Amino acid sequence: MHNDQSIENSDIVQTLILNSEQDTQSLAEQLATLPLTGSVWLAGDLGAGKTTLTRYWLHALGHTGAVKSPTYTLVEPYSIHRNDGSTKPVYHADLYRLQDPEELSFIGFDEYLDEPEALVIIEWASRADGYLPPPTLFIDMTQSVSDDKEARQVTLCLSSAGQAQGIDLTTLSM
Repeated sequence: MHNDQSIENSDIVQTLILNSEQDTQSLAEQLATLPLTGSVWLAGDLGAGKTTLTRYWLHALGHTGAVKSPTYTLVEPYSIHRNDGSTKPVYHADLYRLQDPEELSFIGFDEYLDEPEALVIIEWASRADGYLPPPTLFIDMTQSVSDDKEARQVTLCLSSAGQAQGIDLTTLSM
């Protein structure tokens, strides 16, 4: 996992097994109910399901259109219209192709992180580990085998920033 002390020292860790795409969708729907702001780092090998989880998460938050992979654009912005009339800014970033973390400053990435109430979901955040502030939530997805079927093990780790937001991972279940 990540070496930042705010994550290592977290008392709130939840590990779930996703046995199907429906489980991934269910997890995304549960994540959408959490009052998350700041960044969420998604880690895992290629094909672990990071983009699929994010796509379901954006739909669960209320996005109704297509969800494009930000592999080449680095960031895709979304304005989620809430039932109370407000708009929640959500940014989906994929840093897999990032050559140098300084590239983020050229595209104004700091503004996404500084935006009040924004949620920034970042795949491959480790590519800019020294540049990015610690996340609110760290999600590590690994492929595994469960009952002779391919499955995903998902470990969610709340940072001290997430704990300060009052996020409760014990509500998540499969």
